[in-house]
Amino acid sequence: MKLTDYASSVLPDDADRATLVARIHDPGSGGPCVAALRGDALVDLTEVTPTVADLLDRPDAVDVVRTAQGSRSWPLADVLKATFDNDRTRARLLAPVDLQVLKAAGVTFARSMIERVIEERAAGDLHRAEEIRGKLGALVAGHISQVVPGSEEAARAKEVLVAEGLWSQYLEVGIGPDPEIFTKAPVLSSVGTGAQIGVLERSTWNNPEPELAVVADSRGAPIAATLGNDVNLRDFEGRSALLLAEAKDNNASCALGPFLRLFDDGFGLDDARGIDVELEITGRDGFSLSGVNPVREMSRDIRTLLEHAHGPHHRYPDGFVLLTGTMFAPTEDRDVPGQGFTHKIGDIVRISSPKLGALVNEVNTAEEAPDWTFGIRALLRNLAARGLLSGARGQEVPA
Repeated sequence: MKLTDYASSVLPDDADRATLVARIHDPGSGGPCVAALRGDALVDLTEVTPTVADLLDRPDAVDVVRTAQGSRSWPLADVLKATFDNDRTRARLLAPVDLQVLKAAGVTFARSMIERVIEERAAGDLHRAEEIRGKLGALVAGHISQVVPGSEEAARAKEVLVAEGLWSQYLEVGIGPDPEIFTKAPVLSSVGTGAQIGVLERSTWNNPEPELAVVADSRGAPIAATLGNDVNLRDFEGRSALLLAEAKDNNASCALGPFLRLFDDGFGLDDARGIDVELEITGRDGFSLSGVNPVREMSRDIRTLLEHAHGPHHRYPDGFVLLTGTMFAPTEDRDVPGQGFTHKIGDIVRISSPKLGALVNEVNTAEEAPDWTFGIRALLRNLAARGLLSGARGQEVPA
């Protein structure tokens, strides 16, 4: 299938009952617009709330999305077609967040925890991974699969693994008292559904990471959910954890979307905890791969992760996105037996969930994917030129 074949299949199954927020690049405005999905139209709310960060800090955010009068609207079908056609002359979807800091949690599932240990032991060499997986996988899993992170049982498991020479920095953040929370990418750098995602040209072992992403306001409260792809370079991180920034933060290496689903009376954080995040990869070479991330199998609760990201130790005045981690670390062989999976140019990656819709992207190199050019200065200039920096309808923006 081609990327354009997915344009009509991105909505949640219950979109007519969901409170959905989009960001749209409007060529006429020269910049982004905040929009609410209502029926078959996207209603422009930018004059009411110039940024998504402003919207999510409002106590009446759900009411605004459902009922606020918009200045104009775009037909949903037209926007989706322009998005998947990569037609930059027409209104198209962007990543549905703006000023929020892009954070991520790592090693929150037992399976991915084991794979990180294998990467480390293999020093990022995919040719050694299969052998190490066979030797260590079941042994490590037996110690950690049912352990509650930070518990006395986890501490005893650590003692055993240390004695057996199997302890790892990834097990420390996986079952120890403190999770791995890192900054995934700069503000405004994420791409949306229909866009290309990028892996470094010189990476030879990499994969998508399908994840639930929770969006918090400036107080750290979870306000909405969306889907994310925390694109990962296994060879870089496997060589050294100090290469995490190079493994994770590259051009087009973070995808979010298709919409934000605000928590309301029909869908809340508990519902997000119970979803399955599905992954499909389709290559130009005929290769296909699928998997499922049951969010309920996370080793740490979402609120625990949010509290480690935000609190007296760290504030985010514009809110933040937290990619909550993945269990998906594909081991199926793509080409040569024993060499596992890695991306190829042109792969279509579809990350989906019935309650959140579908995030669909095409793989390119980070070097060849469209450059990130619209940053914070460009956003400020654009909003100022449109007379929107004074706040919604003449109201001053809170400090």
